Amino acid sequence: MGRDRAAWALNPDQTQQLIIDESAAARQLRAGFPWLTFEHDLEHEFRREQARSRMGQIRFNLFLGAGLVICFGLLNGLVIRAGAQASMGVVHFGLLLPAVLVAIGVTYLDKAYRIYPRVAPLLAPISGIAMIAVEARAAQAGVQIVFVSVVLASIYIYFLYGLLFYQALRANLIMWCAYLAFAIVGAMPEANVIYNALVLLLANVIGATIAYSFETEIRTHFLEQRMLAETAARDGLTALYNRRRFDEHLDTVWQLAQREGVTLALLLVDIDYFKKYNDQHGHQAGDDALKAVAAALRRSARRPLDFVARYGGEEFAVILYDPSRQYLQEIAHRIHTNIAALEIPHGDSVAPMVTVSVGIAYVAPTLERSTAGFVQLADEALYEAKADGRNRSVFSEAAYDSLETGSFRKRRRTG
Repeated sequence: MGRDRAAWALNPDQTQQLIIDESAAARQLRAGFPWLTFEHDLEHEFRREQARSRMGQIRFNLFLGAGLVICFGLLNGLVIRAGAQASMGVVHFGLLLPAVLVAIGVTYLDKAYRIYPRVAPLLAPISGIAMIAVEARAAQAGVQIVFVSVVLASIYIYFLYGLLFYQALRANLIMWCAYLAFAIVGAMPEANVIYNALVLLLANVIGATIAYSFETEIRTHFLEQRMLAETAARDGLTALYNRRRFDEHLDTVWQLAQREGVTLALLLVDIDYFKKYNDQHGHQAGDDALKAVAAALRRSARRPLDFVARYGGEEFAVILYDPSRQYLQEIAHRIHTNIAALEIPHGDSVAPMVTVSVGIAYVAPTLERSTAGFVQLADEALYEAKADGRNRSVFSEAAYDSLETGSFRKRRRTG
């Protein structure tokens, strides 16, 4: 029996590998991200999480930026002659400060974590160009020390504006090009332009290098935290999602399906005569059988939105979002086919091989329905499959009573 079991059982390493293979975060961490970008869904989640978690700090940074704008504006008034102060004040307090104040205002919106990441990449280069304009006007007035504020603005954009690396780099490149343009138009001294341009370029090299390393660490931490969350949401034996994660996912997709007006399907899968199998072969063999069945179920539900969990004991659950009836037929057939392909000897007179029974509920979630009723519908279908001889699927839906194709059996109900 031990040799037969070796052909289908999953060892602990294979179980752990199943967790790794199903984790987008783990795949991304293994593949690396030298260009500071994740696969599409993971990147979207990272950006949303970063904006949500950092919004308070970003707001503080922006208030600090507004204070710096005011301070530099007042200092410029002390060192620049009166004739140039008016035009500089218009740019400083008429463009630069309002841009920062708009950014602050966005952070107070209800959906700030969605809006700010779209607004900030536009406001940052505007703020930078405004600083360049102030510096250019000061240089025309014979004051060179104002250039220090441009360097500080460059560093601020890299680390305090709440931008991702490429967004900050793009804003700073716009600033650098704007400085050259203002220098040429303003006929600044060539030596000063070359020197300041090189200083600004070096400031960008240093800022970009540190910002790249910083974002790499942030992204790595995000992936590691997600992997820990994934592991906590998994069943330790089968590597499928656990019951708690099943409940959370069902509530989420139920509400989503209500909003989008689509259907949900729930398949409850139970191993037939599992207690007798444990009594016959022992609990270790039972654990091996559970792991093998779990892997077969995961191979059966192959769409990205298909969700497979261990519901409890020898029972599993599969949630399908907006499936067609044809897909339900196909997946039920695949489940029975994949379980049969395992060829796990039962060794008891009730069944030569391990099989499963499947109860399927298929509904369009509405306010009048509940997830508890949804689960009950699938459970009743599973009970019917057990009562009618096991190793079969029973389909339950309010709209019609029977379906026969593949592993489905035709039933007629009365009343």
